[in-house]
Amino acid sequence: MTGAGGAIITARADGASGGIPVDTPRLPAREAAESELSKPMYHENDPNVFQRALNEFWDWITGVFDAAAGAAPGGPAGIVVLVVLVIALAAALWWRLGTPQRSPRSADALFDGEGPRSAAQHRTAAEAHAAALRWTEAVQERMRAIVRSLEERALLDPRPGRTADEAAAEAGRTLPEHAARLRAAARSFDDVTYGGRTADGSAYLALRTLDLDLGEAKPPLSGTSRGATR
Repeated sequence: MTGAGGAIITARADGASGGIPVDTPRLPAREAAESELSKPMYHENDPNVFQRALNEFWDWITGVFDAAAGAAPGGPAGIVVLVVLVIALAAALWWRLGTPQRSPRSADALFDGEGPRSAAQHRTAAEAHAAALRWTEAVQERMRAIVRSLEERALLDPRPGRTADEAAAEAGRTLPEHAARLRAAARSFDDVTYGGRTADGSAYLALRTLDLDLGEAKPPLSGTSRGATR
């Protein structure tokens, strides 16, 4: 029995070791399965080319975010803090500069091209705009009235092409006690004229009050004059 049993075991071992191709029946079955799965009916719900590209894009974004989170101090929490800081900085710049729609300044940025008008004419136009609640136009005309008045009083040299900022800086050197308010008035003019902002009644009232105060302002005595009076 030992010899017969040993022969049977040896035969089975030979068959398992490669005498009989045990994987042969699996090949036609696999090919049949692949052929069956390649039929369109099994791919009706597959993502289209655009969806696959979108999925790859979001996978790439996720990878970039993960890499940044790994490199940033504090990991994901650190990258979130950085994003919040960037958004806050952008919001602060937008609030200060207004909508980025500035147009190139013309050669005559402060005064329009309708010909020179007197300070009184600019004030009349400003008051008419204010009465109609057109605060933006009222602010513009009042700033022009301020600068024209300073020119008429020889506190500013008439100079074509002068901007509101330049006029405020020059007038501030002549009337230093009003320098800060002149700069603020110039900023209001720039904001509504070039920055896309809309003025309100308080902005106009500030320029109107400044205009009235400047009407009584006089430049300080020079050092030489002060010394001569002592």
